[in-house]
Amino acid sequence: MFCCRRDVRRSRLLNSVKLFTCMLFASAMWTATVAKAEVQTQTIVYQDGDVMLEGFLAFDTKVRPAGTKAESGKPGVLVVHQWMGLTDYERRRCRQLAELGYIAFALDIYGRGVRPADTGEAAEFSGKYKSDRELYRRRLNLGLEQLRKADNVAKDQIAAIGYCFGGTGVIELARSGAEVNGIVSFHGGLDSPSPDDGANIQAKVLVCHGADDPFVPKADVESMIAEFDAHDVDWQMNVYADAVHSFTQPMAGDDNSKGAAYNKKADLRSWDAMRVFFHELFAAKPAD
Repeated sequence: MFCCRRDVRRSRLLNSVKLFTCMLFASAMWTATVAKAEVQTQTIVYQDGDVMLEGFLAFDTKVRPAGTKAESGKPGVLVVHQWMGLTDYERRRCRQLAELGYIAFALDIYGRGVRPADTGEAAEFSGKYKSDRELYRRRLNLGLEQLRKADNVAKDQIAAIGYCFGGTGVIELARSGAEVNGIVSFHGGLDSPSPDDGANIQAKVLVCHGADDPFVPKADVESMIAEFDAHDVDWQMNVYADAVHSFTQPMAGDDNSKGAAYNKKADLRSWDAMRVFFHELFAAKPAD
């Protein structure tokens, strides 16, 4: 028994049509799902003593991260801002996280309505907290409390991400002993002022770093790694070629000679690395 070439070609054509039809159907279903998705946002006012703080919450009730358990609530992601304070940049990142199915909360370190007018003030504001790590950690943990209070957050599935000043912040959050599953530092400061605090770290750590970042000395990278290794921290570090400080931030411009500039390739790669990291943290494990 045999088939002629015409029959073989006809069979292949029919299979190709079926495959194409399935792909179109799947694409239509995906598009319909996206069309139904609707990110909702809230402004959250909270306090540190007499200081008023104002954060930003984003979520989408219709989507959840792939592979996570529906009955356990949704994973939450704390977002720590760069040195200009909570801006539209952090709000955009929260919306992106919400579109992926996470409940995202951008905290406020500086205080309600307290925002630097320029980079000079930003250096002054951020320097206040970098020189007072106890105050910094308190503000970070207050933001974490607000995320945990959000409706439908799985309190045992929490991560934190931060940019520049906030990249330093998420490492400080972990050093404070905060109960978070993982942290992601994007072009953050990587100094290790109190190496013994590495003993408090419970979180897994992902550091996304620009290979040409002039604001993070090699000695700081080495001291951070030494701290992590001394305390058996589960850490990983991605280093991106041709990337300087602020490589995820379009508002930094594109002139690497300034030491801070946007790098689209590093931005996309680091975001994808974060997504893989989150899948490791939160994906439901198969039953034995």
